[in-house]
Amino acid sequence: MAKRAGSADLPLHSGHVPKWLADRMTRLGGVMSEAIVHHYGRDELLRRLAHPFWFQSFGAVMGMDWHSSGITTSVTGALKRGLTPLSKELGIHVCGGRGKHSRQTPHELVAIGERVGFDGAALANASRLVAKVDSAAIQDGFDLYLHGFIVTDDGKWAVVQQGMNDTSRLARRYHWLSEDLKSFVDEPHTAIDGKGQGTIVNLTDRRAAASRKAQIDLLSSLGPDNIARKFLALEGREAAPAASPQPLLPHLVMPEHHDVRAKDVLLRRLHGTLAAAADRGPEDFPDLLMTPGVGPRTVQALAMVAEVVHGTPCRFSDPARFSFAHGGKDRHPYPVPVRVYDETIRVLKSAVQKAKLGQQEELFALKRLDDQARALERHATGPDVEDHIRQERAKSHAYGGRSIFGEEPPPENV
Repeated sequence: MAKRAGSADLPLHSGHVPKWLADRMTRLGGVMSEAIVHHYGRDELLRRLAHPFWFQSFGAVMGMDWHSSGITTSVTGALKRGLTPLSKELGIHVCGGRGKHSRQTPHELVAIGERVGFDGAALANASRLVAKVDSAAIQDGFDLYLHGFIVTDDGKWAVVQQGMNDTSRLARRYHWLSEDLKSFVDEPHTAIDGKGQGTIVNLTDRRAAASRKAQIDLLSSLGPDNIARKFLALEGREAAPAASPQPLLPHLVMPEHHDVRAKDVLLRRLHGTLAAAADRGPEDFPDLLMTPGVGPRTVQALAMVAEVVHGTPCRFSDPARFSFAHGGKDRHPYPVPVRVYDETIRVLKSAVQKAKLGQQEELFALKRLDDQARALERHATGPDVEDHIRQERAKSHAYGGRSIFGEEPPPENV
């Protein structure tokens, strides 16, 4: 995986995640993580978390606001709650969080290190340094307020941390991965998420190596007082030419609008998922489909969950599409279909539990569902985005639709 995986605009949103959704996010995030570890290993879970496009899609499939900065907080919190009880089994630990919880990260790492045997003090220093780099070495106008540190029993780790800019009402998310990390101060990020805000002082750029050395030499030879006097003497001079811009990164634009629009979704992929659910569902889940309350709609959600578990990085360029699995807490693209959500968790949990006992059929059926969706998307057809949203909202009451505004009423013409 490339060290820099891309960037994104993340509008700042206020509000909170209601308990009914937070509890479900905890369960779904935990069991999806188990499935990834089972198929690909825990190092791969770290790589996924260090990829900003995947991370945003992961939050969207769990029913969060598909485009907002709140995904970072809610996903980090859900993983901490969901994976902590599984830490002995999986060997994965989620530390830190938002605000005061972020400051507890070093203490958590030391405690976990004493329990499982890695050097917790060294990782605590890594946590502090990661935060310092993104708050001081990267001077981009964003103040850090969230720091999540995910570490495995063998000391490998990923960091997801986020800063906000109150003036622009945007957030920037930073991703770190210990894999192949050679230096904390020479382009260490796997990605930085956020809209360009003009000139950024980035002392971690390899082109800034001479600047870093010069700063240390100045501090050693002149001392802070002399440096301050020289700086004041330079204030009246003409500004230096702007530095050459950094190479452009793949850029995921998360728009201000709450509603999911056609331009936010790759329609052929959505059609592939819907077609796979209709085609593979009856073949791969015959017993499941005989269970009351479980039907094609649940299989559609499972197909999108399967893509998040198995998909490659290029599959996540349109995170909005994954909100079609379980909707969104703010009714965009439609209310959370609670009954479908609960069945998704039940089916995935059953598949993972059976896989642990050597019964792989259900878990591999989910992978076949994802494989089929990719094959069908080349020629599958279906409703456009607006029609699909209208159809889903019309059925929302039957699916147990719920949002921050309450439960969805039945259609007026019924």
